[in-house]
Amino acid sequence: MKKMLRFFLLLLVVLGIAAGVGFYKVRQLANSHLTIQQETIFTLKAGTGRLALGKQLYEEKLLNRPRVFQWLLKIEPDLARFKAGTYRFTPQMTVRDMLKLLASGKEAQFPIRFVEGTRLSDWLKQLREAPYIQHTLKDDSYATVAEVLKFEHPEWVEGWFFPDTWLYTANTTDVALLKRAHERMVKAVQTAWDSKKDGLPYKTPNDLVTMASIIEKETAVAAERDQVASVFINRLRIGMRLQTDPTVIYGMGESYNGKLSRKDLETPTPYNTYVISGMPPGPIAIPGDASLKAAANPAKTPYLYFVADGKGGHTFNTNLAAHNQAVQVYIKALKDKNGQ
Repeated sequence: MKKMLRFFLLLLVVLGIAAGVGFYKVRQLANSHLTIQQETIFTLKAGTGRLALGKQLYEEKLLNRPRVFQWLLKIEPDLARFKAGTYRFTPQMTVRDMLKLLASGKEAQFPIRFVEGTRLSDWLKQLREAPYIQHTLKDDSYATVAEVLKFEHPEWVEGWFFPDTWLYTANTTDVALLKRAHERMVKAVQTAWDSKKDGLPYKTPNDLVTMASIIEKETAVAAERDQVASVFINRLRIGMRLQTDPTVIYGMGESYNGKLSRKDLETPTPYNTYVISGMPPGPIAIPGDASLKAAANPAKTPYLYFVADGKGGHTFNTNLAAHNQAVQVYIKALKDKNGQ
């Protein structure tokens, strides 16, 4: 009887030691860092159970003790309440941190930057190339975009998306991102329209966006935007053509090769403001908020001309003679810069 009692006591001791060792290994794993050297995107599919998760983590070399991992999930069941999604893991994460993240459902967010001064066609290409976006547009035509987003004015497409860095989670659709950008632009345009000066030659908000897009393409200098706006407004008021190169380039479409010739300036298109009077039929790019504000509140100036000054800004003038002199100064600055 005493031998049997000793045996059971010894067994309990052995089991206790084994349990202690096992518990130590579980805690050691929970507090150990993931076996990665850089940020890693991890996708957990819906319906994944404990065993499948452990296997996936092991196969993707995120941890190296899948059996101990299963004991961790049993000992701490709160860590086993993971949710499907796409997550961002970092080298500083412990296994416990990783499981808490999976349980939180806080999926990784990915940035996509839509830049002012570019076209919607550029954005659509970006969306096609961006990772983890679900593509639902049947094609990248402006008509398709207007139809899918149910535009009140289907012809108002170019220019009607707000430039910004947009964050999205995996499987966000291209349409959802475009809708967010469009809704924000609608609000920004409405704000600019409501605050615009009296007497500006705009019949519709699209006219304001068109002017803002021209300003956006003509200058990147914040302090000049309202002066550039004043030049174009002054020209419109006296019936003078806008004669702005970016409109010509837009009207040329794919045929533009990076240089404008005299023939290009003389070739009629709906957007060639060297040929047509007034504004082009719509925006030529996507304007930023600052250009919208400049279009709505141009400076009060007598200027009718401006040309680059070779230093990143522009020289403004009231008459053609002074303007032509400024053009020569700019040409000389370019030659000096190029060592000619």
